[in-house]
Order: sequence, then structure tokens, then C-alpha cells
Amino acid sequence: MDEQRELSAEQGRELIGILKNRFEKNAARHFSLTWADVQSRLEASPAKLWSLNEMERTGGEPDVVGRDEKKGEILFFDCSPETPAGRRNLCYDRAALDARKEHKPKTSAIDTAVEMGVDILSEEQYRFLQTLGKFDTKTSSWLLTPTEIRQLGGAIFGDRRYDRVFIYHNGADSYYGVRGFRGCLKV
Repeated sequence: MDEQRELSAEQGRELIGILKNRFEKNAARHFSLTWADVQSRLEASPAKLWSLNEMERTGGEPDVVGRDEKKGEILFFDCSPETPAGRRNLCYDRAALDARKEHKPKTSAIDTAVEMGVDILSEEQYRFLQTLGKFDTKTSSWLLTPTEIRQLGGAIFGDRRYDRVFIYHNGADSYYGVRGFRGCLKV
């Protein structure tokens, strides 16, 4: 990847303003954290700020959802009501993409996450996100798939229907206009 993974000073200020407004508007997601702590970590991590900008640019509406108590890192998840629009129509990973004989999507969820510098939400993280609001009521999101499922050709995804969170399976090579992925970034 030759692209520069750093925002200009102006882009950084603009993104920090967006994140601050979202942080203040959604205080229930992170009641034990202060914006000053979040901002100081962001300003010290230009590569992380670039990744957050990728989350924002693709429609993820990243927001602070807590802190990793073991490492002290601040957790950002995509908090858009539906799976990010700029990250849909993707099969699960490169192996699934390579296995498709025809009608291949442009890329995969795992490849896109790596390019963005984020992780795909795990099932546990996805269930936690769903305690903070109602997400994916019309869409679905690929989730980090356990190795034993992936080795059998499958992958998992989640959504919310009938006011319940469901975790399903599909062939990893499948892709749909309403399925994308949600990212996690630790700062």
C-alpha cells in the first residue's frame, strides 16, 4: 500500500470535531470516559486517526463504546444505524473471493478491514454493540468467524430482527447488497 496513512492537520481537526460531537450526543455509550482523554489519545496516534477517518468516510459513524480494561485502550465501533453503506457487497475473506468462479464482488470484508486498519467485530462485540441501541434492523454485518466454521466454508453474520439479535451463518463466498461489516478500532 503506497497511500499515505495520515490526515492533514485540517482533516484531523475536522474529524476530531465530528467525533467530539458524536461523543457528546451519545454519552450513554461511554459514560465513564471523558472527551479530553479520548482527544489526547487521538492526537498522539495519527495512524489511528486515519483509520477512524476511513470508518467515517465509508459511513460507519465511529463512536467510543468503552475501554479495554486489560490494555486501557479506548474502543471505537461503527455505530451507524445500518451496516456501513460504503462497505457492503463484500464476501467474507480473500479465500472466499478467490473461490468464486463468477459474479465476484470487488473485494472482501477482511481485506477491506485490513486496508482500513480496523478489526471486524467479533460476535461478543456485536452483541455488546446491540445493548447500546438498535443496529442492523434492515441490514446485516459479517462478524469475525471462528476458525472451525471458516474451515468448513462458512462465515457468520449478525442482525436485529423482531427486536432480537440473531447470529446466522452463510457461505463465506456469498455477498449481498445489505450485508457489510462493522469495524472496531482500539486507540
